[in-house]
Amino acid sequence: MLSLFQILMLILDIVWFFIIAHIIMSWLINFAVLNMRQPLVAQIWQGLNRIVEPMYRPIRRILPPMGGLDLAPLVVLIALYAIRIVLANNIGLFV
Repeated sequence: MLSLFQILMLILDIVWFFIIAHIIMSWLINFAVLNMRQPLVAQIWQGLNRIVEPMYRPIRRILPPMGGLDLAPLVVLIALYAIRIVLANNIGLFV
């Protein structure tokens, strides 16, 4: 059962990485450091969007519009961290 705990923590770490990569890439695109006309950049951006948008969509429905400020990634990161805390505090159930 400890393996299950480690697998869950690994999945949370991977999701965390994808969200951070999406946030950084969105900043680089908005500040014109990355060009979306480059095929590799466009492919990476579309791939990241396909991974993270299903997590953002329900949160965006709940959050009020903030005038260009998207807080959905922050809410997802906080939720992921909360799940990590809950799993770590209940590690006894996995042993």
